[in-house]
Amino acid sequence: MKKSIGPRPFAFPAPVWCIGTYDAQEKPNVMTAAWGGISCSRPPCVNFSLRKATYTYDCVLRAKAFTVNIPSARHAKEADYFGMASGRDADKFKAAHLTPVASKTVHAPFVDEFPLVLECKLVFHHELGLHTLFVGEVLDIQCDEAVLNKHGLPDIEKVQPLIFSPEMRVYHGVGGFVGKAFSIGREIGQA
Repeated sequence: MKKSIGPRPFAFPAPVWCIGTYDAQEKPNVMTAAWGGISCSRPPCVNFSLRKATYTYDCVLRAKAFTVNIPSARHAKEADYFGMASGRDADKFKAAHLTPVASKTVHAPFVDEFPLVLECKLVFHHELGLHTLFVGEVLDIQCDEAVLNKHGLPDIEKVQPLIFSPEMRVYHGVGGFVGKAFSIGREIGQA
């Protein structure tokens, strides 16, 4: 039996993405955002949502660019810190002992130590209420060679991305292989 728990922004899992930007003084900034996902395959686009009160909000609008930095589980503390501290008050890269690298594709920094980075230009933003939805076209992806599979693509088990449970406010890692997509369901209906 199901039980109603009311409307809330709840979906499993929420990605842990660290959004890289430059502020008005060109200082590298990074902020953790868990409201995000894929928007389109052609052109490749991703989205995330921020409150106007965040320091990153104006940085994204000003530069019309950002990076999506995907931390591995071993960088959970740094990712958590990036979501708690404000770039108004702290140099988050310095405090976390991580390295900002200037993207060659867009005007935004990325976190060198994180295994996967999407370099994006802002193509759309829309105020939804408390949050504003930002959509960016992925112009390039930077990936540590150590997390690539034999086909040259990121392997989720090597990247070991963090995932977030919004209502419980906890981080988790990714589990193991379950089955091949667009394959394991084929036996249903075949009798």
